[in-house]
Amino acid sequence: MKKYLLLIFTILLPILTFAEDKGLDEKINDAFMPVATWWENFILTTIPIGSYNIPFVVLLLVVGATFFTFYFKFPSITKFGLAINTVRGKYDEIEGGHTSGDSELAIDGDIRDTIRDESQEGEVSHFQALATAVSGTVGLGNIAGVAVAIALGGPGATFWMVVCGLIGMSTKFVECTLGVKYRDVGEDGTIYGGPMYYLSKGLKERGFSGIGKVLAGLFAILCVGASFGGGNAFQSNQATVQIKSMLGLEGGSIGFVIGIILAVLVGIVIIGGIKRIASITEKIVPFMAGIYVIASLIIIFANISYIGDAFRLIFEGAFTPMAGLGGLVGVLIVGFQRAAFSNEAGAGSAAIAHSAVKTKYPASEGVVALLEPFIDTVVICTMTALVIIFFNIDGSNMQSVFNYGGDGFSNVVLNSDGSSIGGVDLTSMAFDSVIPGFSYILTIAIVLFAFSTMISWSYYGLQSWKYLFGKGKTADTVYKILFLIFIVIGAAATLDAVIKFSDAMILALVFPNMIGLFFLFPKVREEMTKYVKAIKAGVK
Repeated sequence: MKKYLLLIFTILLPILTFAEDKGLDEKINDAFMPVATWWENFILTTIPIGSYNIPFVVLLLVVGATFFTFYFKFPSITKFGLAINTVRGKYDEIEGGHTSGDSELAIDGDIRDTIRDESQEGEVSHFQALATAVSGTVGLGNIAGVAVAIALGGPGATFWMVVCGLIGMSTKFVECTLGVKYRDVGEDGTIYGGPMYYLSKGLKERGFSGIGKVLAGLFAILCVGASFGGGNAFQSNQATVQIKSMLGLEGGSIGFVIGIILAVLVGIVIIGGIKRIASITEKIVPFMAGIYVIASLIIIFANISYIGDAFRLIFEGAFTPMAGLGGLVGVLIVGFQRAAFSNEAGAGSAAIAHSAVKTKYPASEGVVALLEPFIDTVVICTMTALVIIFFNIDGSNMQSVFNYGGDGFSNVVLNSDGSSIGGVDLTSMAFDSVIPGFSYILTIAIVLFAFSTMISWSYYGLQSWKYLFGKGKTADTVYKILFLIFIVIGAAATLDAVIKFSDAMILALVFPNMIGLFFLFPKVREEMTKYVKAIKAGVK
């Protein structure tokens, strides 16, 4: 540990002397902004539908999720109970209990009572896989992302976030089932899974080997980029904003300095191999998430008299948006973009984490995974939205603190002093208005959420990097260095630049992933039938 502390001190000492230099953060942002803007414009290319121009990727996301919802008969409702029972281990025994030998209940050619050893493929339980995936999504997307959605789209964006979360449960069910079905197991038992594998192996089964390889390679490249953006730069940016705000730090290079500190800390985990920090974070983050949810509930109950007004604003804003918000389709797109960023349904990234589960029934993890968008978007994002809406409610005019719509991409203008804030700052102010001093606790939570999400996404990105460049140590080190560089870029750049890049990177994953899902969804139905049959057999 001493050598790592010495390394941190050696790196930071010369850097801290430049913390007050004007323009270092601005220079990084000026270099990054054109790249982020170009990439956003490219990924969010629109197609005209009637009088509206709708981003094709959002249309693909919505159409795909809606199709899977109807095809699988609303699994968000019909499979919800099954998902809860699977997570709590009610059906674990079907992997190797006694059976009558009914060949129809065979799994990949084996009778159930002969596959106990094989069923141990995997590294984590259903609950651990869900917790790992949720830890990569529950965080700043729920805290800062919701604020961005409301700043740009008003309360109505909340409605469309929830809708996207509900239908996104179906997409998550499909992609995570496929993630387990087509995963690779290394000689040492290490699991390698995710869209890269079900795109290449699954499409090869369907006779589209060439297309599968191309889509798998494209996904891996984009997933590496997404790990740099949404899984990294956005996290460091919002953590930096909150640290600067809480400590009153100023200076043209302070974002750069904080980014270096965050990069060193993350680097100790992902390069130095110190697992203790990661294990401590793994325990603290769920605790901080619990505190965040409890604080949200306190504010909701403290403003319970306004709950009707809040939901009226959400529903009215969803279908009759206020002037300046881009119309109904504009609010819908904002809601879906923020939900996609928050729960990643359709992006396929969570399938990488869920692939490591210990199970012989791929559909068992598919039903577990559909809980993720519900927890992340339907519950926690709605709580955050209500906190911000309550903050802005005045019994007389409903707009006491700021005007919905924002002054730019992600900020709102405070009516009291005309200053512009957005993202995590807006959420922090909303909590502080009811629980004075909570911003300090929120800062700790944000840093921990950012830290855990960056570590989780470094795993996602590294898995994709390994798919592209092999499992060599040198290749791994190159990826990790690039990952750390983007922590610094995210901390130094503005929220506008970072969220443009991050949004586009996460959404870009939808293209290869959804194309693959449209080819492979019948396999999911087959796996679901096997799992349901096994449960109905009543193995004890």
